[in-house]
Amino acid sequence: MQTAAGPPSPVRPLKIALVHDWLVSMRGGERVLEALCERFPDAPVFTLLYEPGTVSNTITDHDIRTSLLQHLPFARTKYRQYLPLFPLLAEISKVSNYDVVISSSHAVAKAMVKKNNNSRPLHLCYIHTPMRYIWDRFDDYFGRQKVGYLASQYFFRPLAGMLQAYDRHTVNRVDVFIANSRFVADRVKRIYHRDAEVLPPPVDVQRFAGAKRSPEDWYLVVSALAPYKRVDHAIRACAALGRKLKIVGAGPEEKTLKALALELQSDVEFIGFVGDLDLVEYYRRARGLLFPGVEDFGIVPLEAIATGCPVIAFRLGGVLDSMTSATAEFYFSETVEGLREAIIKCEGRTFSEGELRNRAAEFAPEKFLDRFEQILQRALDEWRPRPAS
Repeated sequence: MQTAAGPPSPVRPLKIALVHDWLVSMRGGERVLEALCERFPDAPVFTLLYEPGTVSNTITDHDIRTSLLQHLPFARTKYRQYLPLFPLLAEISKVSNYDVVISSSHAVAKAMVKKNNNSRPLHLCYIHTPMRYIWDRFDDYFGRQKVGYLASQYFFRPLAGMLQAYDRHTVNRVDVFIANSRFVADRVKRIYHRDAEVLPPPVDVQRFAGAKRSPEDWYLVVSALAPYKRVDHAIRACAALGRKLKIVGAGPEEKTLKALALELQSDVEFIGFVGDLDLVEYYRRARGLLFPGVEDFGIVPLEAIATGCPVIAFRLGGVLDSMTSATAEFYFSETVEGLREAIIKCEGRTFSEGELRNRAAEFAPEKFLDRFEQILQRALDEWRPRPAS
């Protein structure tokens, strides 16, 4: 005689961990991590370095676990000086004993996963870019004009070669790559020889939706002041046209850019970092946003059009995934002259504020999370072990 079967055994919840390179500011990569933290509220966050007060409460409410870098001298402000040690720091900080690891990577976060004998955990890497300063942007950071010929050729170039080898060696620790744009997916294919899903990052469009446009007679740049951002092009173009420019952001090029503005006697105001509410005000009041750099994706243009502020952008990179000809004036020559001509063309156009805002709404956080859920579920359903390295 058969006995009735008992109730099914409860399914153990998946143990999920999040990994991010470092937590020292609240930029695009951290916005992605913030959305993942909202979706996985119990997941610990592993990172090389954490500077309290620099990221949102959504992130800091999690269990943040740092590496040896946290305790090294001057690391909180000079962490990039420890670049030669990044592989070692990643290796001694690898995450294990989880079912799923989700990394948000632009440096070594993708390497911070320890595969066990059956190739667990399942590792999804949301990649903002392969490490830009050792691949496509080496000269911007370590070229002879930045560090001198001898240092560039005989220290940083061999170092970059070693880091490239490590970067490629750790590719098989990732089961699924998710790129933030087609531009980055192409780079993942070229450098890592792997395919990547394309999922644009989330943009908090609700933060800008209620802003009423009141444009004034000046242009805006919102950017880290780093070489590849081409903020100098914006300064030179506005100086040539006699246009006012406000620059929100800070970074290593700030002193150089201020000297350039002074030399050109241009009407440039350097604002520095601002809070979210103040940033909305700048977008709301700017005549247009200048976006002269080549970005992996570029959240700033979407923030701008969410307030109804049109964009003037160089037509290359991730901006092609977010902007259309109805939301931006594109230019094709990465020169000051190209930007100058685009500003003139933009001033002769009329943009639909509703169309700009509607385009931005397509990148809302809930849409990002819905699509991420689909990718994660498919990975869980189809996952097969990959050889660990």
